[in-house]
Formats: sequence, C-alpha cells, structure tokens
Amino acid sequence: MTRTIKLAVAAALAFGTTSAFATNGDHLIGLGAKSRAMGGVSIGMPFGAESGINNPALLSSVKGTQISFGGTLFAPNVKYDAKDGNGKQDSAADLNVIPEVSVGNKVGDHFFWGIGIWGTAGMGTDYRRENTQSTMNMVTALQLMQLGVPLAYEMNGFSIGFTPIVQYGALDINYNAMGTTVGEGLAQDLKLTWNAGLAYTVGALTVGAVYRAEIPMKYRGQISGATGPFAGLGILPAPFGDELTQPAEIGAGFSFKLTRNNTIAFDYKQVKWGDAKGYKQFNWKNTDVYAVGYQFEVDGYALRAGFNHGAQPIEEADGTTLEGAAINVFNLLGFPAVVENHITAGASAPLTDQLSVDLAVGYAMKTKVSFDTSALDGMMTGPSNEVTHSQLGATFQLTYDF
Repeated sequence: MTRTIKLAVAAALAFGTTSAFATNGDHLIGLGAKSRAMGGVSIGMPFGAESGINNPALLSSVKGTQISFGGTLFAPNVKYDAKDGNGKQDSAADLNVIPEVSVGNKVGDHFFWGIGIWGTAGMGTDYRRENTQSTMNMVTALQLMQLGVPLAYEMNGFSIGFTPIVQYGALDINYNAMGTTVGEGLAQDLKLTWNAGLAYTVGALTVGAVYRAEIPMKYRGQISGATGPFAGLGILPAPFGDELTQPAEIGAGFSFKLTRNNTIAFDYKQVKWGDAKGYKQFNWKNTDVYAVGYQFEVDGYALRAGFNHGAQPIEEADGTTLEGAAINVFNLLGFPAVVENHITAGASAPLTDQLSVDLAVGYAMKTKVSFDTSALDGMMTGPSNEVTHSQLGATFQLTYDF
C-alpha cells in the first residue's frame, strides 16, 4: 500500500497544473472521469476511489484497494470585446492540464480510507498578444489543488465519511494600463480544510449529502496590487484586500438503478460565492448547480452521459458609477466565469481483469455576457464590456483494482 501511495503522489506531480477555466464558477463540474462523464453527479452516485473527494461516505464502494489516476485536457475559448472599436480580442490561455489521482482501501468489514491529489479549480486569461488599451495586456492565473485523506465507515447500508484536506493555491494578476505596470509575481497560500458526507443505500436507491467547508485563502499583494492603481485614480474608494476565500458548498443527490444495467443520478448543490471574502467584493453571488447523469453498464463496460447547469455567479455592478464599471471590467476581462450549460459523455472499458480505462468529454455551451462600463467610457473601455466563453474538455483515466 505504501508503494501505491507513492505512485499516486508522483503521478499527480508529474501532471502539474496550470490555470484552468472550471465550469461552475471557478470549480470543475466534477472530479474523476466517471463523474465528469455524467455531468458531475457524485453526491449519491458511488465511483470507488474517486468518491474520496466528491462524497467521502461513498468511499465505501471500494471492494479492496483501488487506484485511479489521470488528467483533464481543458480548452477554454474566451473572446473579449470592450466595444471601443478594436473588435473581439482572444485570450491566449486556451489549453490547460488538470491532474487527478485517487486511492481507496478497504480495511476490515466496515472501515475505508484513501488518499488523493486533485486539481479542483482555477481560471485565467492572457491578452498580452492583443496589446490594446482595452485589454490592458492582462494576464490572470488562479490555480487550486487539494491533497486529502478520506475516511469512511459503513454499516447496514449507511455510511459516513470525512476528508481532512490541505489546499494549495496560487494567484497571479498582471496588467499594463494607465501608464502603470502591475504584477508582483506569483503569490501562494496553503490552508487546511475538510469535507464531510453521508450516504444510505436501500435496494436500488442510494442517497447522499455532502458539506464542503470554506477555505480562507490569501494571496499577498495580488488583489490589492491589481486594484491599487484604480484606487489611486479615484475609480475605486480603496484597494481591495488580498483574501480570496474558496466558498462553502452544501449538496444532496441520489442514484437509482432502473434495471441491473441502467442507472440514473441527480445532484443539487449550492455554492456560497456571495458569502466568500474576495468573491463577495467582486459582486459574485450564491449559485445553485443541478446535474443529471445516466450510465449503462455490462460486464465491466460502461457508457455514460450527463447534463450540468450552474447559473453564472457574476452579478453585474452599476456600470454608471466608476466603482461598478471597474468591477465589471475586472470580472469579465480577468475572470470571466460565465458559462452555464454543459453536456457530457464518456465510457469505460476493461483492459485486463484488474485494469480499466475511463474516458470523458464535456462541452460548455457558448455564453455571451455584456455588462455596463459606461462610467469608464473613453478611459480604457467603451460603453459596455462583453465576453463570449465556451469550453471543451477531455478526461483520460486508468483505474487499477488490487
């Protein structure tokens, strides 16, 4: 088992991680190929070792020892238009890799434990090649990665799980505007947090619930440095603080076996962006996320499909005021987390008696959002700020049962 853990850690570090657009705000819709193929459902749908980060109570679905490792190749397509005559500008941050490694182990009849390293969230843009006043040559990159040790206990169909987590975060914001170059290099933070979950299986039905605690991250000099020049010109009343707390989440879900081979699943969760420091300053609001998935499975082979809807969390500020217009520019130029609807599909196939391959693809449908920036018209933008955003992702994963 020690050798297995070392392999998991080495695989995750080898993948590395870059700034990535996630799809529900800055969070991935799901972690693991099986979950992502089914629209992100995971709260009431057991996926073995993958469940350690999604709902630790469902780690009880591991039969012995299981390791899964893989990654997601993510390709966001972001176009920005300041309506200032320069036309649409393309972000060059259009290809990213997100790692995922999960280990699960059954100990005795009732106890389960595991370890995992997951790239969980991120976002970013890169407008350096556009070199226009309206894009400010802006480069943003947020990266989030978690290492967790899920623990679960199961008896008579009821299971409870808990995952202590270490989260690593990195944030970098650079731009050149109004005669000022902003950027102090990458800032990093490391914080402890936890997830907890419940699950109950009776017959063909599994129900689950999960709570993910908020994570108070702080990136020294990044947000205050980026908003400082705007405060110096009187556009903002003062620089914003450097806190960027990852929000708490609460959710529930179920899966139901219609027949031996056919399963449907549904998740609901609320992401509390509006209660999180940093996001709240930038006018993000709490959002509801809905996911539905289907699986057909026979003799180790599986086909999956899903749909995910999460309302975009960015609420338009009053663009007729200087402060509101600046917030609108920062959101849609630097952190355009506006996609809402996602369609997904995937499959699994056995390669040997112990090794299987899992694949998932997902497409976030094109979303166009326009915010009022009229208070800054002629300074650095036109009367409005528009962004068009879509995403394409592919996940590859190998799963080995000892």
